[in-house]
Amino acid sequence: MTVKLNYNKAEFVAAYGKFSQIPAPERMEIAFAGHSNVGKSTLINKLFNRKNLARVSSVPGKTATINFYGLENIYFVDLPGYGYAKVAKSEKERWSGLIEGYLGSDRDIRLVFMLVDMRHAPTKDDVDMINYLIDTEMPFVIVLTKADKLKKSEREKRMEAFRDEIPCFDDIHCVPFSSMTFEGVDELRQIVEDVTGD
Repeated sequence: MTVKLNYNKAEFVAAYGKFSQIPAPERMEIAFAGHSNVGKSTLINKLFNRKNLARVSSVPGKTATINFYGLENIYFVDLPGYGYAKVAKSEKERWSGLIEGYLGSDRDIRLVFMLVDMRHAPTKDDVDMINYLIDTEMPFVIVLTKADKLKKSEREKRMEAFRDEIPCFDDIHCVPFSSMTFEGVDELRQIVEDVTGD
């Protein structure tokens, strides 16, 4: 049964710099993954109808921790953005350990929202992440961010190109999203309620 969530009641719970610091799972979880600066924090703020629940930065690679947000019996988990070049190798390894540790754990991860910038071809890291999600049979939805930046014809071209660029694209649920026009927000909320409504 789908239960309507009151998204305005979401709260920041904690941020963890290492996977070993994360407490044992106690709720179902929905994770957000994607390249640095793809708009994860912006998406979280739009979903929860808040301006600054997740801190948005114009500096790529700002989310260097796993951030947990709580709403009722669900945790929303913002994973560090990957693929930012101007970061020390040790820091990249720490991020990758965080992401892999989290996704490979036995937590009750109901869904991963995999964010891809709609304006560009996915990066190698994006494709690697999508392949990882497919290989591990992790349920995921691709969120195509910054949709409002494309004209209709450009959007159609990108959607066509994604068929060649993203593995199994036609079998993956994709949701175009815009923080400016709110496109996709209701559909993403509906997906959250579908996967968490036991």
